[in-house]
Amino acid sequence: MLKKYLLLAVLLALVLSACAAPANPTPAAPADRLKIKLPMGYIPNIQYAPYYVAVEKGYFAQAGFDVEFDYAFETDGVALVGAGQLPFALVSGEQVLLARAQGLPVVYVLAWYQQYPISIVAPKNQGIRQPADLKGKKIGLPGLFGANYVGLRALLHSAGLQESDVTLDSIGFNQVEALISGQEEAVVGYSANEPILLSAKGYDIQEIRVSDHVQLASNGLITNEKTLAENPELVRAFIGAFLHGLQETLDQPDEAYEISKKYVENLAQADETVQKQILAASIAMWQAPQPGFSDPKAWENMQNILLEMKLYSQPLDLSRAYSNGYLPKP
Repeated sequence: MLKKYLLLAVLLALVLSACAAPANPTPAAPADRLKIKLPMGYIPNIQYAPYYVAVEKGYFAQAGFDVEFDYAFETDGVALVGAGQLPFALVSGEQVLLARAQGLPVVYVLAWYQQYPISIVAPKNQGIRQPADLKGKKIGLPGLFGANYVGLRALLHSAGLQESDVTLDSIGFNQVEALISGQEEAVVGYSANEPILLSAKGYDIQEIRVSDHVQLASNGLITNEKTLAENPELVRAFIGAFLHGLQETLDQPDEAYEISKKYVENLAQADETVQKQILAASIAMWQAPQPGFSDPKAWENMQNILLEMKLYSQPLDLSRAYSNGYLPKP
């Protein structure tokens, strides 16, 4: 019982100081920290730098958390949070609505990415300059699921095209190789990954970013209705700690890169120029006047796309799917 009250005191202290990032935070004692397993949805990567910084700078510890990164599938994180087995996970916006359509009470409480991070990439000689140019093209993507698929459908929709207007090829996560070999006329990938890797290999490419044509709810932090009802201070504290790490990464990207070497295997041996380009491209998608804020229009657009794709049949109450009410006051 004593530990519970000590933890609550630490969480309340963070909420009161959420807008100020102390230079030398005082971590809670290890025995008083709440152990959090955080599903990340992808392998260790420089794009998770804000989370690594929040751990190394002591922001999570100061907030009373001992965070363990779990690089499980995104859908696993959604299911565990929806079932109340974990308090938080990192997921893309479409997963929130798909989960709620299936009755899972997940709630998106922080928009990490402000831009939907999916792009169509094609060799320049294919003449694909805008979404309408995709008509009749063979397009490779990991599969008919996830952010790559939703982003592509949103881009086609923006040009008045249907899925039947293109040929989709499920190729797994081999977009770079498929494009280089000529297997595909275009591929779908993450804006901070495939376009940078292809350019670094010397290929002359054209990139069409989904975010340049439609605003969609993107990657962020989810919790569940039970946690929000019973322990909103926990949610605010976790958000506050992450936002400190995010701001440090925005302000000091080179330092964040060095910190990430501890968490990303072989980062120290990787091409630093390419990896720093990936981090810079990611940072551009995180920046916002109010970090963490969810754009209501992005959620409306996302719902419209998912309904058009027939991934669920009836509109959801979006006010229950996401909230900006747990962010620090601007």
